[in-house]
Amino acid sequence: MDILLVASAFNSLSQRVFAELSDQGHRVDVVLASHGAEAVRAAVREARPQLIIAPMLKTALPDDVWREHTCLIVHPGPPGDRGPSALDWAIAEEASHWGATVLQAEAAMDAGDVWAAESFTVPPVGKSDLYRNEVSDAAAAAVLLAVQRYADGSFKPQPQSDPAIRVVWRDFFRQERRRIDWENDSTETVLRSLRGADSQPGVLDELLGREVFLHGGAPEDRLRGRPGDLLATRSGAVCRATRDGAVWILELRPRKSSGDPAPFRRPAASVLASLPAPPGATKGAESRYPPRSGDRPVWLPEVTAPLELPSGRNTWTDIRYRQHGDIGFLAFSFPGGAMSTDHCRRLLAAYRYALTRPTSVLVLGGSRDFFSNGIHLNVIEASTDPAGESWTNLNAMDDLVEAVLRTTDRLVVAALGGNAAAGGVMLALAADEVWCRAGAVLNPHYRRMGLYGSEYWTYTLPRRVGPETAQRLTTEALPVSAATAARIGLVDRLVPAPVREFAAEVEHMAAALAAAPDLGRRIAVKAAARQADEARRPLAEYRRAELARMRAIFFDPHAPYHALRSAFVRKLPNGSARPLSTAVEQVAGGVR
Repeated sequence: MDILLVASAFNSLSQRVFAELSDQGHRVDVVLASHGAEAVRAAVREARPQLIIAPMLKTALPDDVWREHTCLIVHPGPPGDRGPSALDWAIAEEASHWGATVLQAEAAMDAGDVWAAESFTVPPVGKSDLYRNEVSDAAAAAVLLAVQRYADGSFKPQPQSDPAIRVVWRDFFRQERRRIDWENDSTETVLRSLRGADSQPGVLDELLGREVFLHGGAPEDRLRGRPGDLLATRSGAVCRATRDGAVWILELRPRKSSGDPAPFRRPAASVLASLPAPPGATKGAESRYPPRSGDRPVWLPEVTAPLELPSGRNTWTDIRYRQHGDIGFLAFSFPGGAMSTDHCRRLLAAYRYALTRPTSVLVLGGSRDFFSNGIHLNVIEASTDPAGESWTNLNAMDDLVEAVLRTTDRLVVAALGGNAAAGGVMLALAADEVWCRAGAVLNPHYRRMGLYGSEYWTYTLPRRVGPETAQRLTTEALPVSAATAARIGLVDRLVPAPVREFAAEVEHMAAALAAAPDLGRRIAVKAAARQADEARRPLAEYRRAELARMRAIFFDPHAPYHALRSAFVRKLPNGSARPLSTAVEQVAGGVR
């Protein structure tokens, strides 16, 4: 079937729907609704679709389009739920169950007949995490069912006037409802506000006399202070006292009207570092491994957490290691999947620590949501020297990937519970096996950001999928479903588990791998293969060739990379309005 996707952004859900419909043999084009009604009309005329699907839409479809064509809208709420802030309300009202609905477009918002719906249990996670996982799983299943029903021709969609559907209109969830009262709100109330606003729009608040949006939140079990006070930093996050405890805030976004030259999300500590210290502030206690100068306010202590966090601790850390018998688990989770220079260096230090432990299998990742999207474009854009920071960040990423590639005394598994892109995919490919949750979307390319790429992709990608497929993946620059990734050899094992069960399933699979009678032989074969590959062409040569191409891009002020990066980070319009088959748009190299 010829299908046209109309989306306000080619985001994670739009990409998943595109990839999974393509897997089923449909011809799928995409047009961005952000380019305006005329662009949508032009795409409809050009693609002549049999069906139009809107996986993510912030504006209404043109009246003539939905009147003349069957248009199916994906709504991130159960049947009968209406309004533009469905997930915000679900989190604010502590809904135990929620859903995703595919309904037919009509004049009234979210009021069309229901073609398909799927429900799910709501876990205590941020809105963006919920959207990319439980919502995405439900929405993708509902879309595939709706398309099947439409193709069959006999299905009659359910009108929302049906007494079985309870219609509830929920208004736009405004900042007034998100506001945190630091003096009186409990830690749980603060966390719920932060979860409901992550990653957009954030919670508007005031810090050091400046209006900022707060993004991400996690509980802290030990640090305490006067409600609202800033207590410490850790790995780019900042801890703030509540009425009955404290929370970690991962990122801050200065308000555009503040005059900040970088009014976009970045590590909270780095934003605080750019603001004047409060009156009477003294230099905080330094950690043993403090971030680079300028990455955090020196008047706050940097309070570290152990890599192997004791049981019973309830605090935030973005990198954790634990060992179970012969298996090491090195888990990491960075906001948006982006890895700054600091993220890469700290993860490399943790990886080196993991290699000192007596294990035969080491699992990287294994958490829900993003695995990695490569270098941190927001931190780079905020830098006083974006070219230099791009170079430093990429070399730190290369160091990490090289360490994985040079590990020959145990098997390394990359466990992808969620999406990965660009250098994040190549980090996974450095492992001996890649296990990927069904439903994840991979973008194994760099082209949409105007980059050639590094992270040893010229070695690892052809080694896995062959030179012809590697060339196609990096030049077409299209999202790849987990199923297709497994079919072409990008992924070794598909894990068909709900996101809430992924970590447990990975642990079960790792135990089986560690107990396999041929494990020792596999490790020996791996070591010999690495030695043979090194003799044919050293890893240093791959790195040198890739970095030469990347350096030429980074330090050329006229290279498209700089404009593409800035547009992506600052959410500026970019790209043409043509269908996806002739011009992939918006994603800029990753599923974000």
